[in-house]
Amino acid sequence: MSAERASRAEYCVVACADAWRGDGEILASPMGTIPAIGARLAKLTFSPDLLLTDGEALLIGDVPAVGAAARMTEGWLPYRKHLAMAAGGRRHVMMGASQLDRFGNQNISCVGDWERPDRQLLGVRGAPLNTLNNPTSYWVPQHSKRVFVERVDMVCGVGNDRAAAAGPSATRFHQLRRVVTDLAVLDFTGAEGAMALRSVHPGVSADQVREATGFALAAPEEVPRTREPTPQELRLIRESLDPGGLREREVRT
Repeated sequence: MSAERASRAEYCVVACADAWRGDGEILASPMGTIPAIGARLAKLTFSPDLLLTDGEALLIGDVPAVGAAARMTEGWLPYRKHLAMAAGGRRHVMMGASQLDRFGNQNISCVGDWERPDRQLLGVRGAPLNTLNNPTSYWVPQHSKRVFVERVDMVCGVGNDRAAAAGPSATRFHQLRRVVTDLAVLDFTGAEGAMALRSVHPGVSADQVREATGFALAAPEEVPRTREPTPQELRLIRESLDPGGLREREVRT
């Protein structure tokens, strides 16, 4: 791969990194390989105050490659303190989703009827706490109508419509930022907080994204392309953060 040409996976990395742009000194909680590379890239470039963990109980002071051990420890972050940070809004999490609807309601629990589901998934986990108390974004490595559905089978992460219906207690800290997929970047700037198409990755058309989405998607008349990685960002991704190329296994074109 040439130094000038970025892969689809690398566009996804910088799009994920941009989700943490301007966040300041908060905990970045990326779930997935590409979000993890993106969070590290953000810290090394435009968001140096981001806090990173080793994925377990330590705040790390350096920025190792994905899968490598950190050499510098800044602090201890046991589970109870991690929950306190999450509940206090001092974290921006990027979660996955088995289903997402137009208002950002997320399902990671089961597919099908609750009483007799077709598939049992992870369970609700911490999704309600995440979405109601700190900024939340999503990473979807395979954009399809199986994920982007008209109505989720079970609500785990709370969407904009349900938060609004619940009132100020739910909306006070509720922030859905963006969704990054292998095709595009989406946000929630549509009517009443609905999902909207923000940009498409190179080689992808807006019509392709619409065809892979199970609901009507708000979009500008001219949909821009996802921004290009800078030469510095490509160098960091390829040489420092993911020299083994794990990103290419998560996004296949």
